[in-house]
Amino acid sequence: MRKAIVLLVIFFAASPAPAVKIADITRIGGQRTNILTGLGLVYGLKGTGDGGGFVAAINPLREMLSRFADPVQAKELSNSANVALVALTATVPANGAHDGDHLDVHVTSLGAATSLRGGRLFVTPMQGPMAGGHVLALSEGPVDLEDPSTPTVGVVHSEAGGAVMEESLPARSIDETGRFTLIIDEPSASWTMASNIAQIINEFEGASTEETATAYDQKNVIVSIPLNEREHPDGFISRIQRLPVKIVPTEARVQINTKTGTIIITGDVEISPVVISHKGLSISTVNPPPVPSARNPVVSTQDVIGLSTEPAAAGNLQDLIAAMEQLKVPTQDRIDILKELYQSGKLHAKLIIDQ
Repeated sequence: MRKAIVLLVIFFAASPAPAVKIADITRIGGQRTNILTGLGLVYGLKGTGDGGGFVAAINPLREMLSRFADPVQAKELSNSANVALVALTATVPANGAHDGDHLDVHVTSLGAATSLRGGRLFVTPMQGPMAGGHVLALSEGPVDLEDPSTPTVGVVHSEAGGAVMEESLPARSIDETGRFTLIIDEPSASWTMASNIAQIINEFEGASTEETATAYDQKNVIVSIPLNEREHPDGFISRIQRLPVKIVPTEARVQINTKTGTIIITGDVEISPVVISHKGLSISTVNPPPVPSARNPVVSTQDVIGLSTEPAAAGNLQDLIAAMEQLKVPTQDRIDILKELYQSGKLHAKLIIDQ
């Protein structure tokens, strides 16, 4: 008995760890980026600003000076060419941002300025989505040009100031009923995958009277946090994210990127028995495959490749791709052949074409 236990432990220890976890193909709802926006002034430009003729920049400059007990008239700033009106954006990461955090601020000229090189962003309030005018951050700092060929666009890096959060904007993942949503990444989203994830969670939690997880649709699985863990849900969520996902058959899909010439085949893609002739190329499916003999040997040729299929069944697309590879069929011709197979109803898969 002791030897059996030792062997069992060795067996499980030697088994490879699951390659796919729930966290690998999902994200938690509420974990999303948010954009802060603002309008500001970049000053200190060496004659490359908007100029006094651009009223949209001169008026904010006049208002700014008036706040510092230095009221001036717009006409007095008519020769100012060292200031530029700019649009500001800062991205709050998916995990949220907290009071005192610094973010990069992207700066884009809105007026006649020819360059923001050497300029500095004046202290500017920034608002968030649905903020209703509420200030969430203040941005300030030197403007760096990321691309010298586009001098009217720059960034104020967080290390040099950037946008400083004035209050926290946390990711809100758990609703008032103690539930959160696992959102399946688009390439993996399907009813099969959603149902599979819900089943794994329910089996792991040992739900009996009430299910812990429910597949809401192809992309969303709603998970209820147990009452005894809602005050500190981190451990429960961590356990869920680390659960292994069973490998389930995916839908047959052929995805083509026409720009790069990339062909990706997923699932078990099949083709009906068919003869393909394309620009002098001829490929035939052989049904059933020939058996070589002394009287009837199988002879390899450079223009015809036999594709093995079972009687009254379909062939495999991978065999067709391998045949075209042996014949050195150009990529564009392969794409054209796959399109025609799909149009004729002989390619049994979804065809997705990225232009």
